[in-house]
Amino acid sequence: MLSILIPTYNYNVYPLVLELHKQCLECGIDFEILCQDDASFSGWNIENEKINTIKNCSFYVNSANLGRGKNINILAKMSKFEWLLIMDCDTFPTENNFIQKYIAQINKEEKVVFGGIQYRKERPEPKLLLRWVYGNSRETIPVKRRNSNPNGTALTSNLLIKKEVFDSNKFDESITRYGYEDLVFLSDLKKKGILVTHIENPSYHLGLETSQQFLDKTKTALENLKSITKNTNFDTNESKILKTYSVLKKLYLVPFVSLLFKKVKKKIEQNLLSKNPSLLLFDIYKLGYFCLADTK
Repeated sequence: MLSILIPTYNYNVYPLVLELHKQCLECGIDFEILCQDDASFSGWNIENEKINTIKNCSFYVNSANLGRGKNINILAKMSKFEWLLIMDCDTFPTENNFIQKYIAQINKEEKVVFGGIQYRKERPEPKLLLRWVYGNSRETIPVKRRNSNPNGTALTSNLLIKKEVFDSNKFDESITRYGYEDLVFLSDLKKKGILVTHIENPSYHLGLETSQQFLDKTKTALENLKSITKNTNFDTNESKILKTYSVLKKLYLVPFVSLLFKKVKKKIEQNLLSKNPSLLLFDIYKLGYFCLADTK
């Protein structure tokens, strides 16, 4: 019935596998849990190897880094059941009926289902605030709002998908760097008329990076987005940054925005790394950085 796919990187995924295994057994379903570390060479993999001692569970390690999308594609190819549940390694079900809720959706024959993402309510230490503030504001979205833009508000960190649908719409393996592989994958589904069904079945996102790490990953993601727009048929209307950038380019304002960004970059970074990071400034930072990348 269900293959759970967990791409991992430098993370202890063993507790997540134990919880999912327990819930699958309680549901009385046929299942497997497949985890694959993408060549992180992490010390956590000693702990993760214990997954191989659990019935119906496997843990593998790639010899070279493939990128998240290709890693998931390989896991899907290895899977043997007709439904796939893709989960990030740093997530964890918020409820003990997490799998049961997805089984109910399988019985309804929905093709793609997203359960949602939540963050712990407790405010983390200051150095982790940017990721936590961003996640609570931009990723923890009520079902009603998600349904107004079904593919644009979904993530593949807690996604149920019929295997035949996935097999005809795999992750683009040319995207090997971090960032926006979800958006491209879900946009391609939308082009084929496959819309995501949204339900209230969230998982916690536990792996908070420091604000500096998140800022660095954001820069990498924006550089990746630039590459995606040049090398794929990605619909620029699916990204707010690309839509705004397109307007600026038509008005010949990209060089001006780039110049202005250079002047205010350090001031904005001070705020983003502070105890009160502003998401408005974060949006301005992303747009400025994207414009600057275009002028290099």
